[in-house]
Amino acid sequence: MLATFMEVLDTSVANVSLPHIAGTLSVSSDESTWVLTSYLVSNAVILPASGWLGRKFGRRRFLITCITIFTIASVLCGLADSLSFLILARIIQGAGGGALQPVSQAVMLEIFPKEKRGTAMAVYTMGVVVAPILGPTLGGWLTDSYSWRWVFYINLPVGIVAILMCLRFLEDPPYLKNTPAGNVDFLGVGLLALWIGCLQVMLDKGQDADWFSSNFICWLAVLALLGFVIFLIRELTAPNPIVNLRVLKDRNLAIGVVLNLTVGAILYGTTTVLPLFLQSLLGYTSYEAGLVMTPRGIGAIIGSVVAGRIISKIDGRLWMGQGAVTLSFSMFMIGAVSLTISPGNIIWPIIITGFASTSIFVPMFTFAVATLKPENMGDAAGLTSLVRNLGGSVGISLVTTLVTRGTQAHQALLVGHLTKFDAPFRSQLATLQHSLTPHSGQGALMQAYGVLYRTLQQQAGLWAYVDNFRLLALICMALVPIIVLFKKGKRSPGATAVAH
Repeated sequence: MLATFMEVLDTSVANVSLPHIAGTLSVSSDESTWVLTSYLVSNAVILPASGWLGRKFGRRRFLITCITIFTIASVLCGLADSLSFLILARIIQGAGGGALQPVSQAVMLEIFPKEKRGTAMAVYTMGVVVAPILGPTLGGWLTDSYSWRWVFYINLPVGIVAILMCLRFLEDPPYLKNTPAGNVDFLGVGLLALWIGCLQVMLDKGQDADWFSSNFICWLAVLALLGFVIFLIRELTAPNPIVNLRVLKDRNLAIGVVLNLTVGAILYGTTTVLPLFLQSLLGYTSYEAGLVMTPRGIGAIIGSVVAGRIISKIDGRLWMGQGAVTLSFSMFMIGAVSLTISPGNIIWPIIITGFASTSIFVPMFTFAVATLKPENMGDAAGLTSLVRNLGGSVGISLVTTLVTRGTQAHQALLVGHLTKFDAPFRSQLATLQHSLTPHSGQGALMQAYGVLYRTLQQQAGLWAYVDNFRLLALICMALVPIIVLFKKGKRSPGATAVAH
């Protein structure tokens, strides 16, 4: 539970610290989001190989090694003095953290007898649920009270305790010691890392390099496309693929993969740009932004409890459809913000977002595997985790890019009104100059222009965020017909699954 707690905490704890990271390392806000996307990409690449690595080295030893790598990389993140070093440390951290959740679950289910697994799962789930609730508030408090570096240093004591407990209490089951690890598809891992890495760098650097006007971006796009095509061919023909794509022949699983990818992109994208919006446009501190973001976890808990009770009584597709509509409604509510709103105008949509996301996630995995053969369950779980992380990294990059470009577009539109031929502009300029004259004398006119330009930037940024949240609301509504395509299987869709 401690190992998974650390890993889940790190998916949300750094979000509210991005403006401080950007300021300390002298980078832009959209560049600072690479701190999140690099972690998710590295996490996604290592996930498919976690099962083989656990068999090869023993789950106990592999789990301890992953916790150690994750903890050391966390310290390196805190020591980073440049964005490139921080991204490298986050990649290492993601590689160590990618296997923490699946290996932790496997160890837990094997080490407890059947009659105690329910209690063990309850304790384990508590860590998974508490981490995203605690993450934004803890990250904001540490950033404001000390430094953003302590957001990463906080993993050190937790990691040490987790390692000591693993050394003291865990051991591999006897059957695993005599089970051959089998062959691993190293070429598949390499191709996966190639196309995902090129795609992510292209999305992250595209805005700064003016997209396809840059030869570098064009080459990245070509490598990503070629890598993806060769990866598909390899995984569909290899006897022991690292990602078993053959299971996508099952319609339900294919629909589940599409939903995981899309909902992951929406949720990760919104939880990244909302703290940036709160701090850059509304003037919130990191701690205040964290407090506003925290209720999402409360909504998720309520959604999990309600879903667990109700989906055994109604068609789970109806409940997922309700979740998609509710998620769309929450995006539309956030898309109605202004620069004069109170925290409550943000908190309620965030609570609704948490409720809606679990309304989708809780029954979704059960439906996705409802018509699948039991021996393909492991492949399905690995594939859905992979696409959720991939969707998250792509979503963060796309949303931040759209906000940046939207801000530029709206600024170009609004600046046409800041001319001497516009009566309201002349009136406001004169009023500002008159009020500033006693304090700044001859410089009052230039300061008045500065105040109006700052207002222009704020309004342009606001409209960029509004446009993006309204776009996300439309995408959420488009999920409803996809959910309807699920078909019921022999397994009861009332069963629930732990969502990351």
